[in-house]
Amino acid sequence: MARHLKTARSASERASDDAKVRATVEQILQEIEADGDAAVRRYSERFDTWSPECFRLSEQDIEAALSKVSKADLDDIRFAQAQVRNFAEKQRACLVDLEVETLPGVVLGHRNVPVDRVGCYVPGGKYPMVASAHMSVVTAKVAGVRSVVAAAPPFRNGPHPAIVAAMHLAGADEILVLGGVQAVAAMALGTETIAPVDMLVGPGNAFVAEAKRQLYGRVGIDLFAGPTETLVIADDSVDAEICATDLLGQAEHGPTSPAVLLTTSEKLARATLAEIDRLLTILPTAEIARAAWRDFGEVIVCDGLEEMVREADRIASEHVQVMTADPDYFLANMRNYGALFLGPRTNVAYGDKVIGTNHTLPTRKAARYTGGLWVGKFIKTCTYQKVTSDAASAMMGEYCSRLCVLEGFLGHAEQANVRVRRYGGRNVAYATAAAKVG
Repeated sequence: MARHLKTARSASERASDDAKVRATVEQILQEIEADGDAAVRRYSERFDTWSPECFRLSEQDIEAALSKVSKADLDDIRFAQAQVRNFAEKQRACLVDLEVETLPGVVLGHRNVPVDRVGCYVPGGKYPMVASAHMSVVTAKVAGVRSVVAAAPPFRNGPHPAIVAAMHLAGADEILVLGGVQAVAAMALGTETIAPVDMLVGPGNAFVAEAKRQLYGRVGIDLFAGPTETLVIADDSVDAEICATDLLGQAEHGPTSPAVLLTTSEKLARATLAEIDRLLTILPTAEIARAAWRDFGEVIVCDGLEEMVREADRIASEHVQVMTADPDYFLANMRNYGALFLGPRTNVAYGDKVIGTNHTLPTRKAARYTGGLWVGKFIKTCTYQKVTSDAASAMMGEYCSRLCVLEGFLGHAEQANVRVRRYGGRNVAYATAAAKVG
């Protein structure tokens, strides 16, 4: 039976917070839809103290930003983007068009068609997320998206040079210095100066995630990617230092970031609790990490591997760091996760920044039904059908006619009947079922 040595805030407390976020976001979206650029500017001034003449960067603005980034940093950005691009290209190669003759004269197929215009949100705030530009823009371009607009909040009263560099090098067609709900709303709904997109992607805080949820249907979204979550699964093959480091390394994302330790060793669990207390006295980002750990940290002790898998699937965490004697056991048996990081030699930070897999992943249990952002999210698999002979059309029409009448769709039945008459030479009474031949 799983035992909690530390629990997080209650579900009811979280629900109250969610309700406040929903109401705030709904109001902002309504105003931006009604007032366009004027509302976008109002909210940018209110939340970011940012109201430039134009939110879109010119080529000169982009060049000026690039000039502020060191060659070493540009080289590191290029390296990270090369890893993301390489993996995305391998994924894209798995998505092939299909055409098959399923019956004589009946041809079915599908084509993989990229989304036309995508808005990529890159979080800023306390931590400008340079890596998010790689994950969204590079992947969209590999998928074949024609037009990519990328948006990130201002940083110290201007564009963040490294984020702009990453967006530009990734292939963004437009770059907006605009943050929060007002950014995703402007991209999704369109304004007088910002053309609407067909799809929104990218992580963000609770307000950005809620805005994407409310806009879904008006536009497509990648997934619900809210505050970062991490789950560390460990046994006594590792020590408390590495467990505590990996938990706090993700807790520093923000004060609402869940961090959970799942272990079969109570000794390791208690040692990790003590080590977290120690690290919080020296970690430069301890103020944020401490709040996240206090309110959203959990420590759970399980009786064995099977129970750890059950608990891990129940939690359905965004990131799952597995440090056990046999990490591949979890690869083979777990079903609900955003991404797995197998063994102590890898970690979530590698996935977040550089290794090549995408860091935009499902949160809040969405891993039960979706994976993370990947090249396939930007592609619509669209089917087509073609009937190439009179005999095939008449044969398919006979079956279709009877099935339509069975359901009461007589207009549908006539779509089939007219072809039975024309291509099969049979006299079928209007709005009745074609008789079975033979």
